[in-house]
Amino acid sequence: MSKLPHSPFKAYDIRGQVPTHLNAERAFDIGRAYADVIQPSGPVAIGKDMRQSSDELSGALSRGLNSMGVDTIDIGLCGTELVYHAASESGMGGGIMVTASHNPADYNGMKMVREKAIPISADTGLADIEDRMVTAAFSEPAPVAGTNQSSDVTDSYIERVLSMIDLKALKPLKLVVNAGNGTAGPFFDRLVEGLPLDVVRLHHHPDGTFPNGVPNPLLIENRAETAQAVVSHQADFGVAWDGDFDRCFFFDHTGRFIEGYYLVGLFAAMLLEHHPGAKIVLDPRLTWNTLDEVARAGGQALINKSGHAFIKERMRKEGAIYGGEMSAHHYFKDFSYCDSGMIPWLMLSQILSQTGQTLAALVDERITAYPCSGELNFKVGDTGVVIDQVLQRYAHKDPQIERTDGISLEFERWRFNLRASNTEPVIRLNIETRKDAELLAEKTKELSAFIESFGQG
Repeated sequence: MSKLPHSPFKAYDIRGQVPTHLNAERAFDIGRAYADVIQPSGPVAIGKDMRQSSDELSGALSRGLNSMGVDTIDIGLCGTELVYHAASESGMGGGIMVTASHNPADYNGMKMVREKAIPISADTGLADIEDRMVTAAFSEPAPVAGTNQSSDVTDSYIERVLSMIDLKALKPLKLVVNAGNGTAGPFFDRLVEGLPLDVVRLHHHPDGTFPNGVPNPLLIENRAETAQAVVSHQADFGVAWDGDFDRCFFFDHTGRFIEGYYLVGLFAAMLLEHHPGAKIVLDPRLTWNTLDEVARAGGQALINKSGHAFIKERMRKEGAIYGGEMSAHHYFKDFSYCDSGMIPWLMLSQILSQTGQTLAALVDERITAYPCSGELNFKVGDTGVVIDQVLQRYAHKDPQIERTDGISLEFERWRFNLRASNTEPVIRLNIETRKDAELLAEKTKELSAFIESFGQG
């Protein structure tokens, strides 16, 4: 397949700089190509984030769809999960969210689903949409154009999310929340109405100029403000979101950032209490803690390739009740197998209320049992060569080798996963051990030095 010049098409979504990679003309053509390739059987929901280019791009996208006879429903400023919610409703033909999530202010993009909020990735339609644009092989405009109507789906979304929580179990808690000037703020406010929660809000108002920096809590420099606020306000925990709030990140009462890995095991155990024997899907980057938690709770753990499209597909196939990635994506069967950045903090509030424990107390034992490096990223010239060389370096030590996603090598006391990113020109490393922080530091230093010896790309 040929690529567009300055192509914004990625493995899972569309993302790039405006106007070089993405502009109104391209957005219009993306709408036309989506109509041709997906052939939606009902209206397509269109949502947008707070970026300054989102109005123009979402409008052009709708016009492109309408020109092909497809009706669109403009659900306005929202997070990606509201598009998932809208697209999963009966009679809907799909959904497109105009967002670039945690990228800089001059970026924008699109996340696409078909009916029932089934994801569209490069393997399931996204590459075909780009191919249509390369060849300009669009169908003729429809004799009767589709319509574009506005609709507010917030009420039904709020009702759906809250139905997944035992609201009567909630006890008074204090939270610090940091929306990063993304779109989380207004929807958090609607969810928290009437709940016994005292909230301190940081950067709560959507602002696409990002006056307080890009909404990316994975950047260490972006964590300090939330952490300090948790401590100074003596909060029970803190939450921070990315721009379109499909990911949420947690801080315990001491201001410590908690790796998403440990939340996966915590949420899996909670859900298995009410669904004994159910299936849980996890990614292969870090696994030991989750496998242990799921086994203790009587569930079935299924390791699957990383990436939202792959996780959702496996969950649908298996009927899994929950899927979790260490990258802070949490997927729920009762939310059309989609990821949500709002359901997790509500679940954590319920867990703390019911157990009377702090987040720190709930995860400390797990962190000690399975300390991890967190995800380390390296720019290299050829990711395939580096992965092969790492494999050769450690193969003689007779590890268990698994290739679900990149390579995972498992030894008696430690394991690691090394994989090429699907979205960035980097290679990603994750390491964990069994109760051995010293070994973790040793192996992290050893592997990092070996990968860095290949130089940057």
